[in-house]
Amino acid sequence: MILMNARILLSPPHMSGNEQKYINEAFETNWIAPLGPNVNAFESELSNYVGSGGAAATSSGTAAIHLALELLGVGKGDTVFCSSLTFVASANPILYSGATPVFIDSEDETWNMSPIALARAMEVAQSRRQLPKAVIVVNLYGQSAKMDELMAICDRYEVPVIEDAAESLGSLYKGKQSGTFGQYGVYSFNGNKIITTSGGGMLVSDDLDGLARSRFLATQARDAAKHYQHSSVGYNYRMSNILAGVGRAQLEVLDERIEARRAVYERYVEALASIQGVEFMPELEGTYSNRWLTAMLLDPGKISVTPYELIDALEAENIEARPVWKPLHLQPLFEGCAFYAHAEDDVVSERLFASGICLPSGSSMTVEEQERVIGVVCGVLCGQGIV
Repeated sequence: MILMNARILLSPPHMSGNEQKYINEAFETNWIAPLGPNVNAFESELSNYVGSGGAAATSSGTAAIHLALELLGVGKGDTVFCSSLTFVASANPILYSGATPVFIDSEDETWNMSPIALARAMEVAQSRRQLPKAVIVVNLYGQSAKMDELMAICDRYEVPVIEDAAESLGSLYKGKQSGTFGQYGVYSFNGNKIITTSGGGMLVSDDLDGLARSRFLATQARDAAKHYQHSSVGYNYRMSNILAGVGRAQLEVLDERIEARRAVYERYVEALASIQGVEFMPELEGTYSNRWLTAMLLDPGKISVTPYELIDALEAENIEARPVWKPLHLQPLFEGCAFYAHAEDDVVSERLFASGICLPSGSSMTVEEQERVIGVVCGVLCGQGIV
């Protein structure tokens, strides 16, 4: 029986039904602890899917970012440039490394890192003889950043790029997989991502020596000795063989999940785009977004309803929705950190945060459930909400 007012979640896990096969194999062979055949296979299969030289499975996407920073030698006294409009996990590893984050604004065509702001930040850093040790570029909600422009700037200053593709697995930029442009790429398999291992991540790269080093660091940096000997600080960052089995089954249906999320997005656009003052996250020409989350903007000049009021209205109907990420340069944790805006009179990330809302976008969401969401949104925006 379907409950008429059953909870509609923002982005719930969506199992394929094949996960149990790989989990059972782990139990039957007693590969329960971290590492094992599923981990090796998951790394190989994901690397083949995205076209990277190799991959290293980790306990989270955050852990993968931290390892990438370690591999690039980031430490105390260094700076790392990072997208501002993103989840805090993109920047927390900078603090783990003892470095200082510098935040870069977004631009309108992708909502991601602004090449204009990045170029200005690099010019200032060079004039101060303090170029960043790395740049973390985030691909927000599945949409790729302008990687050609951003990579060209970073290459000019010989600064390596870590591509945070936690939300964009399966997305394409000019035919190339998201996460494979920088020296290191990072994916997340958190429970709300397009595919999940319950909790987990992956570091990808063409630098196979670097990946081997990451595996060493992620398994407590144990030296090659019969006894337990450690010459470097290590971490407990490797993925378990059981969870890797879940990931293998999820990877098998990734393309289907992308198609489903894009269909969810298209239904929202068809139903809501004609409302004056509503605008959806764009898809840059030459890119293909996995549409992990459908995000839309409410123009305050045309709609008097705020994103928070719409979120509350949806919550009253047992529907989960969220604001767009609060920019990291506005977070108390990063008070005092430098920030470079897209333009003097236009801080794009702050504008997107003030007017943005993420709608339920799960690949398992039924048409009937989506119609419930659309009905509430239309009821609010087509009622008293128009100025």
